[in-house]
Amino acid sequence: MHKTTALFFATVLALAGLNSCKAKSGITQEELVRRTQELVDATAVGDQTPWKKYFAEDSMYFDEKGRNMNKAALVADIVPLPAGFGGSIKVAKAQSHIEGNVAILSYDLDETETVYGQTMTARYHGTDTWMRRNGAWQIIAGQMLRYYEDPAPGTIDVARYREYIGTYQLAPGVTLAVSSDGNQLYRQRGQRAKEMLVPEAPDIFFRKGVEGRLLFRRAQNGKVDALIDRRNNEDIVWKRTT
Repeated sequence: MHKTTALFFATVLALAGLNSCKAKSGITQEELVRRTQELVDATAVGDQTPWKKYFAEDSMYFDEKGRNMNKAALVADIVPLPAGFGGSIKVAKAQSHIEGNVAILSYDLDETETVYGQTMTARYHGTDTWMRRNGAWQIIAGQMLRYYEDPAPGTIDVARYREYIGTYQLAPGVTLAVSSDGNQLYRQRGQRAKEMLVPEAPDIFFRKGVEGRLLFRRAQNGKVDALIDRRNNEDIVWKRTT
C-alpha cells in the first residue's frame, strides 16, 4: 500500500475513534430527563441511591424552601414519607443546553400527594447543571422553585364591603382608593387600573396571581383604620384617611 494511502486510512480510523469516544462520553436530553425522573421517583420512598450517584461531592443545591445544601445535607434530606402519605412526581416541559462537558436541564415537576386519602397537588420548576468529570456526568449545581398558587376563595357577606370603602394613605400624596360595585371589592392606586380583591376570610383578601395578602385592620372600636399589604410576613401599612 502506498505510504500516502496508508496515512490517509490511519487518519480516518483515528478520527473515527475520536468521534466514537465523543459520542460515548456525550449525553442527551432524554438521558438527563430519565435520570431526573429516577431522582424524583426515589424521593417518596426515601431511596438515597440515585442522589448519591448523580450529585457530585462538591455540588450545591438550593431548594424551594430557601435552603442552601451541600451533597451530604441533600442526601440526608431524602427520607421515606410518613405512614398515610403517598404520591408521585412527573418531569415535564424539559429544555436543555448541552455543550462540551456541561449540560443544563430546565424542567417542571408536577406533584400529586395523597394524605390519608386526600389529594394535594403542587408544581415546581428546577434547573440542574450537569458536568462530565472523570468520565461521569453528575450534577454540580441545582435550584428548585415552587410555582405560586392562589388560595381558594372564601365566602363573605358583600354587605360588609361598605366597611372597607375609603381612601388609604401610605405617605403624603401617595394614596389608594378601595371601592365596590356591590358584588366585588377593588383597590386602585392613583391612576392605575383597578385591582379586584378576592376574599379569603373576613377582613383578608388576595389578588389573583399575586403573592401576599391584604388585611383590613380594625381599631378597638371595631372600625377599619388601615389596609395592610403583607408579603413574606412583612407589612406595609396604608392608614385610612376617609
